[in-house]
Amino acid sequence: MPSGLPRQTRRRLWQIGFFTVFLLAPVLNLFRFDLNETQLYVLGTKWHLGIDALMHGQATPAQTAATLFFKGLLPILVLVIGGLTVAWKYGRLYCGWLCPHFSIVELLNGVLRRACGKFSLWDKHPLPPTQANGKPVPQSALWWPVYGLGAVFLAGLWAITLLTYLLPPLEIWHNLFHATLTPNQARFLGAGTLVFSLEFLFARHLFCRFGCAVGLFQSLAWMANPKGMVVAFDRDRARDCRTCHVPHGSACDDACPMRLHPRDIKRMMFSCVQCGRCLEACDQSQAVHDRTALLTWKVDAAAVAETIRQRKSAMATRSL
Repeated sequence: MPSGLPRQTRRRLWQIGFFTVFLLAPVLNLFRFDLNETQLYVLGTKWHLGIDALMHGQATPAQTAATLFFKGLLPILVLVIGGLTVAWKYGRLYCGWLCPHFSIVELLNGVLRRACGKFSLWDKHPLPPTQANGKPVPQSALWWPVYGLGAVFLAGLWAITLLTYLLPPLEIWHNLFHATLTPNQARFLGAGTLVFSLEFLFARHLFCRFGCAVGLFQSLAWMANPKGMVVAFDRDRARDCRTCHVPHGSACDDACPMRLHPRDIKRMMFSCVQCGRCLEACDQSQAVHDRTALLTWKVDAAAVAETIRQRKSAMATRSL
């Protein structure tokens, strides 16, 4: 992917690509478990762990154990350790740059902002009518049905996709278009669409922050590493930050899709998804005044120094 593209453009391309893989993986047998066959498919091939061969006398216990380790346990360990290693240094990078659920969160955030000026129904105050770069965000009540119907459509698509990870995709889509779903299939899709609709409409941020196990373990790994990447705030230029203040926050606060405050200390940014939207908003806001951004990413030794500085600042604030 061209590195010359703006950060948010690159992130959108990663999100679109991974969302496409999420939708097509069952169809292309890239990854799914077929309940009808009790068979796991990986990268277009049937993934055998050697148990059937052992039961039919075609493999020894030692061969079966080796197959279970190399084709079962080892890939899982590599995936988990690899994911936690990335999270250890960069935080919830998967959430902000790949996760299909978070892609929907941001999409619905944008629609809801056009409907009522908020990213979430639970926000206390509306966002300003313009972005950090001064570009207006038109609002209209006509976006409300788009928000509601869009959430239900995406919830239905999500439920269908999850079912195709468990049953043959061709069977599910054929039954759906011909209205011949089995009772169990209909119940799964109905319940899944209802649950996901409620979550997308009312609790998508809450799920990302408190209900997602993948996000939680990434955050725990990141919090345990003092050298993990953090958003650093140039407090020596704190006066410049006032120029982007709005009635209920700053440009970086308004841009955060997780409804966090990017200038807070690290432990208050536990669910940060490293999307970089706060950095972009700060850069745009300061560029209006021909100044550089006050927010930057810091990693390794620079991240440690930033964390220490944040703690000292927080302690000094408490002592006042």
